[in-house]
Amino acid sequence: MSSKKLKVIIIDDELYSREELKHLLSNHPSIMIVAEAESGEKGLEKSLTLKPDILFVDIEMSDMSGMEMVAALDNMKNPPKVVFATAYSDYAVKAFRYGAVDYLLKPFSDEEVAETVQRLEKIVFVSDEKRVNKEKPNGKLAVEEDGKIVYLTPQDVIYCNHQQRETVIHTKQHTYHVKSTLKELEVKLAGYSFYRTHKSFLVNLKEVEQLIPWFNGAYELKLNNLEEKIPVSRNYVKTLREQLEL
Repeated sequence: MSSKKLKVIIIDDELYSREELKHLLSNHPSIMIVAEAESGEKGLEKSLTLKPDILFVDIEMSDMSGMEMVAALDNMKNPPKVVFATAYSDYAVKAFRYGAVDYLLKPFSDEEVAETVQRLEKIVFVSDEKRVNKEKPNGKLAVEEDGKIVYLTPQDVIYCNHQQRETVIHTKQHTYHVKSTLKELEVKLAGYSFYRTHKSFLVNLKEVEQLIPWFNGAYELKLNNLEEKIPVSRNYVKTLREQLEL
């Protein structure tokens, strides 16, 4: 998507949590950890000095809370995006009021960290791709199927999903089994109304009819004229609603 790295600072007063998060983030080539801090005060100092793109911040720390630290960064010209990483689920609503991009619960999981990184990449990187695509209003989505190049009208795509080592594009007329990865399709369709609802699903938001509660904070999407429900990971729900609602 981009050769640029996301500069990250991890701020947590527990060494084990910092090490765990560093390990999980090291699996993602787009992430570059530039510093870590064991207190809110030191995190604030390093944030002002290093000007990172992203902060992963614990909430309950001994000297100042993660939320207090984030509030102190409001006066920065370009404050970093924030992901709160904490053991306490009851801070979630308040965290999003502080403008958090995401909210990770300890113990961290590979899947949830990966979903968070994907969201961060989309926020930071995909805006550039949108500008490129908007310059091509008549552009077609070119995909390869069975050795042929197939040109699809982006607005005709209902959703895309990854299954059994291949990517499937579902349009209003046909289903295509293609070689492109879901990430590649997400970039190509960035100038249109598509949203990654799950690690395996990319959805045309103009086809969304209902958002239905599922379990453990996750949701399902009901799309127009489609019986199958599309999963929405809990980490994506807030931003999805912001994209959908007036």
